[in-house]
Amino acid sequence: MNEQWDNFANEIKGLYKKDFVPLHEPTFNELEIDYVTDCVKSGWVSSVGKYVDRFEQELAEFTGVKRAVAVVNGTAALQVALKVAGVQAGDEVFMPSLTFIATANAASYLQAIPHFVDVGEETLGLDPIKLEEHIQQIGEIRNGKLVNKETGRIISAVVPMHTFGHPVDLDPLVELCERYNLTLVEDAAESLGSYYKGKHTGSFGLVSALSFNGNKIMTTGGGGAILTNDDNLADYAKHITTTAKVPHKWAYKHDEIGYNYRMPNLNAALGCAQLEKMPLFIEQKRRLTKIYEALVNNVDGVSLFKEPVHTKGNYWLQTLVLEEQHHRDTVLDFLNNHGVMSRPIWTPLHKLASYKTMPKGNLDYMTSLENRIINIPSTPLKAK
Repeated sequence: MNEQWDNFANEIKGLYKKDFVPLHEPTFNELEIDYVTDCVKSGWVSSVGKYVDRFEQELAEFTGVKRAVAVVNGTAALQVALKVAGVQAGDEVFMPSLTFIATANAASYLQAIPHFVDVGEETLGLDPIKLEEHIQQIGEIRNGKLVNKETGRIISAVVPMHTFGHPVDLDPLVELCERYNLTLVEDAAESLGSYYKGKHTGSFGLVSALSFNGNKIMTTGGGGAILTNDDNLADYAKHITTTAKVPHKWAYKHDEIGYNYRMPNLNAALGCAQLEKMPLFIEQKRRLTKIYEALVNNVDGVSLFKEPVHTKGNYWLQTLVLEEQHHRDTVLDFLNNHGVMSRPIWTPLHKLASYKTMPKGNLDYMTSLENRIINIPSTPLKAK
């Protein structure tokens, strides 16, 4: 590797004042300690307690939706979101191949079939134009339902994922869903604090899913949430994530097969403290973006991915896009060996053993991205 990359790595270590810079670390201080300590002292540390209720209310307010239902992780959130949205066993569900495996797993847990489509250059997320072209090739409306002519299965939903916190082009996607009778379920796991035309991601779909894993922009340790503007769906999601137990003073009655997916109060206490800091985290992320933009200008054949027009991204993971002159794995090897943790994009889902036989459209652009994207350290950068 050349001197430009050496300087790039040293500048990043200088920013964080570390000899080894992780990809993304949680940021805690006394506020988290105070809330978690209060929770422990109360004795209410499991799935019932004041912090769970508070977290759900404050999360709904932050994202601009009517209801939020807190659960154990983002995958559980997406699985339940798809279930309450009406996805049935045997249905196909459109989603990008360029996403973390949890997107496909959530559908598979319901015995639905992931159906992979390509992403767009401007967003790195599901491309509405390419999706419609694919629908016109393989789909037809039968009895008001979109059916895959090649498999005979109903296609019931579309799951866009807001890659690295950058919103997909939602307006045409919403219009497409209305036209083809598809349910929009957003995988907003990475995009808390991101906005499309002034409206928070996760508020466009019938239901949506968030993640608060330890590497996300804010964390509850492990956790996720379901967002919706439909009170009935929120009540149903809350019911089935609480083992579908019918409320009663003492009896154990369950009216269907449910899930033990509710977020513990202890995690919610951490989440309440973290959510208070979200405006600061976003400010710090955007400051880091400006610094990286200047650093990348000093390295030939590399660009920093920037938020699409009409959006405000949370820049969860800072993203380098390499030109063909660079070999991705050579760059990854150099940066990691020089104290800068860096990661490639996920293995495209249609290439994984579990999903390689699933239906898919043309994935040419995603294939070109696979060997050109690198994520670099993205922990919110504190002001000097």
